[in-house]
Amino acid sequence: MSKKGDLTKQHIKEQAIKLFARRGFKDVTMKDICEATNLSRGGLYLHYGSTRQIFSEIVDDLMNAQSDEFSEKIGQGISAKEILLQVLERYKREMTDAQGSLSVAIYEFFSADTSKQDNALLRQYQKSHSMWKRLLEYGIGRKELNAVDVDAVFDLIVFSYQGVRMYGTLMPIDERTPEHIISLIKTILLPKEI
Repeated sequence: MSKKGDLTKQHIKEQAIKLFARRGFKDVTMKDICEATNLSRGGLYLHYGSTRQIFSEIVDDLMNAQSDEFSEKIGQGISAKEILLQVLERYKREMTDAQGSLSVAIYEFFSADTSKQDNALLRQYQKSHSMWKRLLEYGIGRKELNAVDVDAVFDLIVFSYQGVRMYGTLMPIDERTPEHIISLIKTILLPKEI
């Protein structure tokens, strides 16, 4: 695809993210995306055939960006503690950003896919698990993080994060809730300083 085509696809995804965050997945149409991007139907369909295709690419982009971020920083030898603190700080901000949350859209998108053989949400969960496992084992190996049950800590992180984001789109969340969760994760993972 040409550079102009790549830029157009990026513009489409940027505008679609805003729509999906505001309305969820089910309530966004290709017409809505045309209006948000100022593209004609033909212009939009030149790049994407459906809202499902756009959203699937958005989810893949989000997962790949985080995976690449962890791998790159580990490859540079950046401390696991520093990587962890950066991502937890971002998670805390995102948990309080109900307007920018794709949690409801993600739930709607993946719950509509009833195929048991191609559970894309499970694949995303497994990819995220692998990424976090690598970071946690890296930190444990360097003695920067406490030796913990990596699977249990991953579940605590991912389900707390997604749960707060989901509930935050449906009801007001006490602004201290993300801080409580992040503090607990830090207590579990970071050795006490003497």
